[in-house]
Amino acid sequence: MLPELSLFAGTDLSARIERVERSMMEEGARAAARRNPKEQVLVHPIGSGLAVWAGAGSPLNKVVGVGMTGDFDDSELKAVEQAYAERDAPVQFEVSTLADPTVVERLTRRGYLLTGFENVLASRLDQGRQANPAEGVEISAVGPEQFETWMNVFIDGFAAPDTQGVTATEEFPREAFDAAMRDLAATTGFTGSLAHLDGVPVGGASLRRTEGVAQLCGATTLPAFRRRGVQASLLSTRLAYAAAEGCDLAVVTTLPGSKSQQNVQAIGFQLVYVRALLVREAP
Repeated sequence: MLPELSLFAGTDLSARIERVERSMMEEGARAAARRNPKEQVLVHPIGSGLAVWAGAGSPLNKVVGVGMTGDFDDSELKAVEQAYAERDAPVQFEVSTLADPTVVERLTRRGYLLTGFENVLASRLDQGRQANPAEGVEISAVGPEQFETWMNVFIDGFAAPDTQGVTATEEFPREAFDAAMRDLAATTGFTGSLAHLDGVPVGGASLRRTEGVAQLCGATTLPAFRRRGVQASLLSTRLAYAAAEGCDLAVVTTLPGSKSQQNVQAIGFQLVYVRALLVREAP
């Protein structure tokens, strides 16, 4: 018998997750446009998906959510490719394995190369869930007075990634990563968390709540303080908060075989699908 809180990894679940991913990308791009009105920010629908370009080197530059409902014709695809070419940027599609399989076929025929995968894991959230921080670790929500501290910890931690599992194929300049996080922090339902150990800020994490879904948008610990329960504390605290706020589903994206995947699977997350990363370089 399946556990009470197990999930069926079907197309409905994937469509729900891809829809909230699309909304986060759209809001993040619109925040980038407000932050820098002179930037040629791109927000272009393509079928059920969305193409975004938020600035040179931004982690938000990608096409998400395609192939879940409806279709897109070649003219839409060409318009997206032209928009990225005008910005001298490669086009990266992130396609769910539960999307229409003809999407990948069409892209590969147009010269897109498979460059990697990312795992999407999810867990049901039961009301009354409790936080369980490790001894000595204190987690607090990030207010305006802590925002810059949180940003510095977050970016410094990501600059020294954990090397367990598949190595990331993408690297982003610090300035671009900083801008992207500020843009995501401006999206609906976004909350930052800061971890202190013996009074020292040592880790940061983010959460976005929308349509009942808690998106775990990233978490990191400074290298000198890893393996001391900081990540587990940030994770349990965010999930308890999301459940209390009415979310029924939590979602996280990880590199295959990473420490992040190991951490979330240890508390009940399950792999629900994979996204294939397909890239066509700028002409």
